[in-house]
Order: sequence, then C-alpha cells, then structure tokens
Amino acid sequence: MAPPQPKAAAKAPAAPAGGVQKAKVGKPRNYDLGNGVLRFSKSKMFHKKAKYKFVGKKHPKAPKAKKLTHVVKPIGGEKNGGTRSVLIRRRKSFFPTQDKIKTRPHHKTFSKHVRRTRATLTPGTVCILLAGRHAGKRVILVGVLPSGLLLVTGPFAFNSCPLRRIPQRYVIGTSTKLDLGDFKLPAHLDDAYFKKNKKSTKRSVKRKEGEDIFATKKEKYVPSEQRKADQKLVDDAIIKAIGKRTDKKVLRGYLKSAFGLRSSQYAHRLRF
Repeated sequence: MAPPQPKAAAKAPAAPAGGVQKAKVGKPRNYDLGNGVLRFSKSKMFHKKAKYKFVGKKHPKAPKAKKLTHVVKPIGGEKNGGTRSVLIRRRKSFFPTQDKIKTRPHHKTFSKHVRRTRATLTPGTVCILLAGRHAGKRVILVGVLPSGLLLVTGPFAFNSCPLRRIPQRYVIGTSTKLDLGDFKLPAHLDDAYFKKNKKSTKRSVKRKEGEDIFATKKEKYVPSEQRKADQKLVDDAIIKAIGKRTDKKVLRGYLKSAFGLRSSQYAHRLRF
C-alpha cells in the first residue's frame, strides 16, 4: 500500500487588481421578504438570540468622574472671607432679548414647483376621463399646461367634451395615439385662459313683490365667441388627423363610446 501523500497547501485567494480584498458580507439572520415583511417575528428573534437569559439581570454602570465647574481661589486681605469660588467656564455676557428671525424659502412656492407628467401622456394620446361631469368619455390629449394640468378635448362633435383642464391622476392613458403632425397649441391657451370670473354674489337691494328675499339667481354659462373659435380650431386639426388613418371609422366609434366596466372586470387587470 502506497504511503499517503501530503495534502497540498491551500492557495490563498488572489487579490483583486486594486490590491484590496473586499470582506464578504453575509446575509442577516432576519432578512426582509419584501414590502417591509421580515422573515421572523419579534418573539421568534427573542428566542433565537436567547435574550430570555438576560431578562432581570442588571449590570450597574461604572460611575463617571464629575467634571469640575468651579475652582476655589484664595483672596488676600483680612475681611474678604479668605477664598472665593470661580467658574472654570465663564457664562455668556450677552443674552438676546428676542429670537432671531428665521428666513423661509419663500421663492419655492407651489406655483414654481417642477411639474412632471407620466411618460405615456404625450400630445395625441387617447385618454379616459375618470372624474368630473365627462367621466367615462374618451378624449384626445392636446397638450400639458405650465401648471401641470392636461388640456384635453373630445372632439366636441364626437362626445360633447369641450377643451378642458384635468389633473393627470384622473386620467388613464391608452396605447392608442394620434399623430397630430406639426400642429401647435395656440399660445393664449394657458391656465389664465380657463380661469372662471368670480362675480359678486351680493343680493340686489331692489326686489319684486312676492319674491323670496333669500333667492339667488344662478346665471347660465354661455361660452364666448373666442372660446368657440378656439374649440373649432383645435377640433378641426384633430378630425383632420383622424381622417388620415386607415382605421378612421373604428376610431370615430371608439371616441364616441363611453368607457365602463362589466361584472368580473377589474381596471388594474386591463391593458389599455
């Protein structure tokens, strides 16, 4: 029988090019499974770490040496008491009578915040409205205003939805997109254009006989001629872009129909 051969010495792991070998980082005993859920509960880790062995045991802390705050110094003279106590660290000689005025970042107002829009919401995208009086309608995204609100339209001839502003959280962006070409939104269609004029709600002094003194007349909204012209300008560009598509008949019917969920249909499972 041949004598046993000596084992070869284990080779040391080669150092990396930089010359410094990184230490191996092990996995913790109680790791995160996802969404803040840990592998073991608090009571389980109490037993795994054997913390029950230390319950009730008290280890007195070592007394800390007290720092001197005063020093006793001798005083010359017969009637001066002989010694006096002097502070090692002198107190402040000046105390403000009022707090300092804090400067606040007034220039970072809400109107100057950076607006970010979802990548899927680009001009020409067909969107589904989720809130408001036109909820459920399919509309065309025309542009994004400086305030971050989306500017959408029906077109009005298809589903009676005029030019409106709406937050992006109340919109579902679909995969259907319309090529608007070189169409540019008029410069005057901004946030100030869509602001409503708040008229005074004071009751008039003159009243007819038999009229309720608490009755308030609500004026009916009538769009201006400028609003009608702008609506026609934007809608004509969208209808012209729809007419160039091969599936124009299907797209027209798609925009005219309303969105809704049947039984056993869930919005988070659908692909738009």
